[in-house]
Amino acid sequence: MMTMTGKAFAKKLFGANYERLPRTFLMDLIVFWGLYLAGFQVQIAPSVRILMISAFTVGVMWQSLSSGDNAVELQHMLMLPHRRREFVFAYVAMLGAYTISTKTGLLLAVLLAVAVCSPMEIMGMILCMIHAVLMAAAVYSVRKYRYAGGLWVAVMAAAIQLWGNRLWFVLLQIVNGLFAGLILYGADGYVFYPWESGKNHRRAHHALRQRKKASLWRYFFRYLGCHKKYLLNTAVMWCVALGMPYFLREMGGLSAAPVGFAILSLNTPICILLSCDRDLEQAVRFLPGQKRRLCVPYCLFIFLCNMAADAVFLLSWQIQSGGVTALMIAGAVFFAFQSAVLSILLEWFYPIRDWKIESDLWHHPRKYVVPVIMLLLAGAVSAWPALLYVLPVLPALEITVFIVWPASESR
Repeated sequence: MMTMTGKAFAKKLFGANYERLPRTFLMDLIVFWGLYLAGFQVQIAPSVRILMISAFTVGVMWQSLSSGDNAVELQHMLMLPHRRREFVFAYVAMLGAYTISTKTGLLLAVLLAVAVCSPMEIMGMILCMIHAVLMAAAVYSVRKYRYAGGLWVAVMAAAIQLWGNRLWFVLLQIVNGLFAGLILYGADGYVFYPWESGKNHRRAHHALRQRKKASLWRYFFRYLGCHKKYLLNTAVMWCVALGMPYFLREMGGLSAAPVGFAILSLNTPICILLSCDRDLEQAVRFLPGQKRRLCVPYCLFIFLCNMAADAVFLLSWQIQSGGVTALMIAGAVFFAFQSAVLSILLEWFYPIRDWKIESDLWHHPRKYVVPVIMLLLAGAVSAWPALLYVLPVLPALEITVFIVWPASESR
């Protein structure tokens, strides 16, 4: 039973013939080998490595467990006869394997390439990933006791900070992992069904069906309201915008401000509207004239979201050191608009269609295309500030060409 259940989830996550695993391992190898040949080395304390891996793995595992698309698959599996404990451990094992192989594996490849690690430390990081998977699943299974789960996570984070460099910390991880395993041993498959995600999934489609009676702006706000974690990601970007002026001021003063605008364009959830809702994409491409009716308001929506983060950045800069100029404000408007236009172009011509669960959308390599282009533009503007008088024409020209582009040419 456990083997059959595990295979069913594995085929859903990795593909019918597990074709996703070789591609993922090849990408990890390319990243590791490229960074290793570059000779870039950084001294990273073991406690910092453990905290990075644990936090990243717990975050991705939590996203996988709460995925609305995953809820549909889980609901179908729970309707079949199953053994409670075997089902739970098969489900957690497959989601954990997905998290470690497709997401945390890339972070591990980067750490192994840029930091000198002994074989014992590598084994410790692998143990850390397994411990994070078990702990995330255990906390999720008892999420109705949210305060106890939050306290448990906070205590473990503090323990990593205080004793992560000690050898006996491995024993603490093993004991805590066994405790998480005991919690999972007493759980059943129904505790993993994300009721709120399923409800939000239905609400999102209800909002789509009612789009003729409401404006697109109402749909955008319903879209955010149905995905509270998207709002949380935006709040995190605002927190980054608050603290970034302190570091950029030390790097290069006013000339480094465009780098901040480029980094703040990394707000993936608001840029995947068509990719995450296949029904909406099909409707938009099937009905005539929908490219202009959807994409222009959607571009303005992303622009306003980007501009809000840039406004927080400029306000923080003014409070910390002052000296915000009209040229900086013009740069913020340009970078917010340009990143919005590029995000729309990617969504229209290259939507993400091969994703298995929602976490794939958040961590798809395509998310870095726009920020990398923005960083290149930021470097050019920092070197030649006069470009800001010419570059604003670029996004306006791009969106104009996109609107008049023949519909038959789009993918």
